[in-house]
Amino acid sequence: MTTTDSTPAGAYAPEVPVRLDWDKHAPDVFRAMVRLDTAARQGLDPALHLLVQIRASQLNHCAFCLDMHSKDALAAGESAERIIQLGAWEESRHFYTERELAALELTDAVTVLTDGFVPDAVYARAAAVFEEAELTRLISAIAVINAWNRFGVTCRKTPGHHQPERQG
Repeated sequence: MTTTDSTPAGAYAPEVPVRLDWDKHAPDVFRAMVRLDTAARQGLDPALHLLVQIRASQLNHCAFCLDMHSKDALAAGESAERIIQLGAWEESRHFYTERELAALELTDAVTVLTDGFVPDAVYARAAAVFEEAELTRLISAIAVINAWNRFGVTCRKTPGHHQPERQG
């Protein structure tokens, strides 16, 4: 984690240790998740995909994935403002396109299944702006980030250390 020179030494709480290094103990599962993730994102706009990853990670309280995907989005040229506003996207609709709004609404519905289903109206809005193949990939990408979040939260992956790949 980076700090500023004005931050007194020891001012931050200590990092919570990782509970379980699951990718080390189940490398076949980890590799399968990477392959699934790669397959799910094919044909999706990379910026849209990152917004979906960040939003699901917010809902699931996965600090590790929030750190990773926010840094990746910034490195890819996404604005800090749009990333910050994701937590209140319904009140900040003017920051996002209609396709992004439909994807965020679908992400919320798929991630938080408190009613036991994805509402027809939410699905219909997404289906109106995404072709079926792309919508299938979007649903797959939402399911995959939710799985990653569950590994991250359960195993207590530590945020703050991700370095995005250099762009360009």
